[in-house]
Amino acid sequence: MVTNATADHLLARVTCPHCWETFAPEQVLWISEHSDLLGDALLGPEQQQRFLPSRFTLEGEALDATGMVCHSLACPKCHLSVPRCALEMETVFLSILGAPASGKSYFLAALIHELRRILPAQFAINFGDVDLVSNHILNEYEESLFFNPNAEQLVPLGNLVRKTELEGELYETIAYGNQTIMYPRPFLFDMRARPEHAKYSAEAPLARLLCLYDNAGEHFLPGKDTTSSPVTRHLAQSRALFFVLDPTQDPHFSAAIRALGGEPGAAGKGRMSRQQTILQEAAARIRRYTGLPLSERHPRPLIMVLTKVDQWSALLQDVDVSEPWRTFSGRPQAALDGDRIEQQSVRLRQMLMQFCPEVVNVAEAFAHDVFYIATSALGDRVEIDPATGLRGIRPQNIRPRWAAVPLLYALSRTLPGLITRYRRKVPKSE
Repeated sequence: MVTNATADHLLARVTCPHCWETFAPEQVLWISEHSDLLGDALLGPEQQQRFLPSRFTLEGEALDATGMVCHSLACPKCHLSVPRCALEMETVFLSILGAPASGKSYFLAALIHELRRILPAQFAINFGDVDLVSNHILNEYEESLFFNPNAEQLVPLGNLVRKTELEGELYETIAYGNQTIMYPRPFLFDMRARPEHAKYSAEAPLARLLCLYDNAGEHFLPGKDTTSSPVTRHLAQSRALFFVLDPTQDPHFSAAIRALGGEPGAAGKGRMSRQQTILQEAAARIRRYTGLPLSERHPRPLIMVLTKVDQWSALLQDVDVSEPWRTFSGRPQAALDGDRIEQQSVRLRQMLMQFCPEVVNVAEAFAHDVFYIATSALGDRVEIDPATGLRGIRPQNIRPRWAAVPLLYALSRTLPGLITRYRRKVPKSE
């Protein structure tokens, strides 16, 4: 139930970021505050009770059974916490997936770190955490890479960011009677246009709730998504999909790098077939969840994020790694250089067709709009520890390259009012 004081600002329907149930704002539950009001039917005896209130303060806050003022909301289906802004601003769902050892966790940490820096400074958009509890694992990744107290020490790559687990802190378990269901825990961020943004309006502020999902690669193996563990069903909600692809895992690709005198790293041991299988399984699940027939391609963008470009950039000649956006006189925010991003996408596709065409075929058979973007979460300062022979990096030397570009480009295609793209003028033919 909601009060009239806030009703004018609420959405007509809200989608839970945990279980993806849609509900009217007046159906939202409140979370009790008093320590005696423990025990929830779905979440267990240690959790605060969820309830539909009948009493409110003058400020519109619900009162629990003891009269204490409550501040937190919950989904009426799964009873998990829902941020208040989910009732007021449109949620943009985005899914990130990839094979084990593809560099997905590093990419996520670098992506969020770069968005915090780039969005306010270049695009006049405030960007911040909505739920520090849900985001704490991702924030730990970011701190380990970019705010490490031992920034000068050489740290093995495996010690900087831990592998995405199949269960644990990244998931929430709910008991619906005798059936227990595990949902993925989303990462939630608030994006709001600043007053200097060209589309800013005090009456109707341009704002979105960004909801990111990360899954272990093993969750995309056949049989891993079940009624009791629907951990990848967010794919059907996603405005754009990001498939993190590590080209160095392909034996032909690795051989080409070595022929140029490079070293593809420990991951380059010929596992491209597994990456292809994960993409195929993800595509099959999206078709099943959305009812998309085999005769049609998915209408939402699929961004193929090619990681570890610092290890294989020699395969692309004259790559422009400068930031792909620019500002214009009289405009308060930058615009993405859509031409350069898409031209590089064409070159990357050609490269993949040469070494591993099967993954391109799977991607383009599934999605109508497929884009290829090369990134590096760490930069080109990875070292070999002479004592152990392991690859490592000194955190002070981490320099991401294009880590934020995949998401910025996806937002420019799905939310053009928030992130704009510009096109170079084509001279008229004589």
